[in-house]
Amino acid sequence: MDNAGMKRGIVIKDDWPGHSLDLFTYPEHYHEDIDSVYIPHGVIMNRIERLARYVMDDFGDNNIMVLCVLKGGYKFCADLVDFIKILGSNSNKYLETRVEFIRLKSYLNDQSTEDLHIIGSRDLSFLHGKCVLIVEAIVDTGKTMKALLKHVETFQPKMVKVAGLLVKRVPNMAESLTDYVGFEIPNRFVVGYALDYNEYFRDLNHICVISKTGKMKYKV
Repeated sequence: MDNAGMKRGIVIKDDWPGHSLDLFTYPEHYHEDIDSVYIPHGVIMNRIERLARYVMDDFGDNNIMVLCVLKGGYKFCADLVDFIKILGSNSNKYLETRVEFIRLKSYLNDQSTEDLHIIGSRDLSFLHGKCVLIVEAIVDTGKTMKALLKHVETFQPKMVKVAGLLVKRVPNMAESLTDYVGFEIPNRFVVGYALDYNEYFRDLNHICVISKTGKMKYKV
């Protein structure tokens, strides 16, 4: 498989039930709220290290302006930037990374809404002429990402790439919008590794499938 194919992510099949909870450690108070460990933390970390290498190959000698989409993207972003720094310090190619945060609001319970609200800095003029890496935890239909890319382009960056830890297989999925994909997953609602359900589960290290009990318990 070529480099571009590898960047498309590890494909998790529709019928993958996840690992039994008994095989891993996780906060005990979530015992009834999750069905399975969908992607273990160690696998996530190893995949992110690989994505960091692709990013370094593509950005060449350009410094990277990282635009982290909060809140779900903060862990992915921090780990990705750490790996870029580690890889850089172990080679003669050190890329300076500057991280800026942007917050988008488009979810209520587990439904994505169409409206894109940028919370915080709408003025992204610091992106002008820069090589930009947008880091997002999860991309599904890509409506939010399309709107964000359009907004970012108005500030005339030199280059824009998108890293998505998870891309969901949904009708009209946004695979083409995402340059670096950690995992391509079925359309299931997952939590953990900073992904939340109404602000719960962000403290879970693994990516897990939420149970019916969990959905009921933390519904707003």
